[in-house]
Amino acid sequence: MKQQEFITLIKPFKDKLYRLAKRMLISNEEAEDATQEVLLKLWKADTNTFKSMEAMAMTMTKNYCLDQLKAKRSNNLSITHNNYSDNSSLENQIISKDNLYTVEKIINSLPEQQRLIIQLREIEEYEFAEIAKVLDMNETAIRVSLSRARKIIKEKFAEINNYGNK
Repeated sequence: MKQQEFITLIKPFKDKLYRLAKRMLISNEEAEDATQEVLLKLWKADTNTFKSMEAMAMTMTKNYCLDQLKAKRSNNLSITHNNYSDNSSLENQIISKDNLYTVEKIINSLPEQQRLIIQLREIEEYEFAEIAKVLDMNETAIRVSLSRARKIIKEKFAEINNYGNK
């Protein structure tokens, strides 16, 4: 495959690979390395055998990051992408940032599988079928896991925000 063809193929999802790696590895440098490794593997692979290059790339990124995490025994993840912007008062901006930080902490406390599903569905906006391919799970299990994760986030957030208001 020619370089220009490859760049055209990966351009629509290259940033998603980085965000997933960043979500899993935390470090910008490690996420960049992971993305580069996956892209290099894709470049060398016979891409005609893939049903979906994006799904394969996301799966490869997930697996590469899991290997890195196993090597480091690291369990920290963080929200790396949000489309939130608030032009209201400084007080509201502080409250919003505090709420985002609280949700991030709650997400970080979730089991790894639920964190990945939240990342892929809520932040990367993947469809359930795409998540199923990436995580090698069936769609029903993903829906159940996502529902449980959302419920935990909602309950813990309400618990934290209602602390002392009883």
